[in-house]
Amino acid sequence: MRPGYTPNSNTTRVVILTADAEFDRSARAAFGASNAIELIMVSGRLAELGDTLEVAGAAVVVVDLDAGRPEEMAALARLTTRAGQWPPVVAVTQGFDENVARTLMQMRVADFLVKPIEPIDLVRACARIGKGSGSGKGAMDAQIHTFLPAVGGAGVTTLAVQTAMILLNSGGSRTKPSTCLVDLDFQHGAVADYLDLEPRLNLAEIEPQPDRFDRQLLEVMLSYHSSGLAVVAAPNRPAEMRSFDPDVVTRLLDLVSTNFQYVVFDMPRTWFSWTDSVLLGSNSLYIVSEATVPGLRHAKHLVAAIKERLADGPQPKVIVNRFQQRMFSSGLRRADVQKALGDAFASAIPNDYALVREAIDRGVPLDEVKSGNKITAELKKLVLESTAAKAREGKPASLTQKLKLATAR
Repeated sequence: MRPGYTPNSNTTRVVILTADAEFDRSARAAFGASNAIELIMVSGRLAELGDTLEVAGAAVVVVDLDAGRPEEMAALARLTTRAGQWPPVVAVTQGFDENVARTLMQMRVADFLVKPIEPIDLVRACARIGKGSGSGKGAMDAQIHTFLPAVGGAGVTTLAVQTAMILLNSGGSRTKPSTCLVDLDFQHGAVADYLDLEPRLNLAEIEPQPDRFDRQLLEVMLSYHSSGLAVVAAPNRPAEMRSFDPDVVTRLLDLVSTNFQYVVFDMPRTWFSWTDSVLLGSNSLYIVSEATVPGLRHAKHLVAAIKERLADGPQPKVIVNRFQQRMFSSGLRRADVQKALGDAFASAIPNDYALVREAIDRGVPLDEVKSGNKITAELKKLVLESTAAKAREGKPASLTQKLKLATAR
């Protein structure tokens, strides 16, 4: 345990040093409403007060400095050296350039933000950093759930969105596990549209220099739903067919997997050079099909192909979406589906087109439209049981480690 840190305390201490009256007001408004936060505001400049700033017992220390003044940067270096690995220090600057970023990274600040800063962004940064550092674990390894379509129009995005919402709320009303939904269909992705969000991922900007893609840049490219769900999605470009450098995509995914507890991937049907890496890095892999004979055939063939191609990867399971079995109907029955898919069959998700359509049009989870609906109930049973089972199996390898396995084979 770090000196002065009491993880079982009812409050979390956040220390903020600033000489900016507007930033002081904004920080007080952002943190002051929560009884769980013990906010300590220190008024003054880092160069004058940094050496005597009391950081014992803090979960996060935020320092507002002028990065253009050498004495301020020197004071920050002394503070980070004194703090060591605990508590984490967040730097807030008025300006930003590559030299400043490089210097801050060398000082090992936990994060850096550039003014003007929205209060919610400051809170999220402190919550994420404080949680990761307070647990003593540093970077985390996420549990990754991947959804891959067997046929077009099978409803993969709907299931991925709802799964992410289920995982986000799996900790109860008080604690929401950090959860990220990643839309990997860079050409026809629909996650942002389903959640009524602005997609902010720009891989073309990162591709020339993948090494500059760090946690700070990831935060810039994240969109947040009102539920608290983080979303990585690129603008929809249906007229462009591009396959990005697999190193760039893998860097993105590994960064996401080490900064969130749960990650859900919405995969395109097309197989790219980076698809193997994503599947190998997944804890649970779901192939989504429709309840038709061609759909089940495609799903079965895809299961066999993945097992042959990625022997070290997760065992693919098939979800039959929009399943509807009526009495005296000549359509496929559940027993027919189970017989066709064998051990690969995971679940049959009930059909409720009107419910799904309303949720998509409103940009909200299904439970907000109709609490306790059958679709969410079936997904919860599947996903939460899988999550618990994976947790019992032990800590998974990171995406980068699994990528090395794929490269070595």
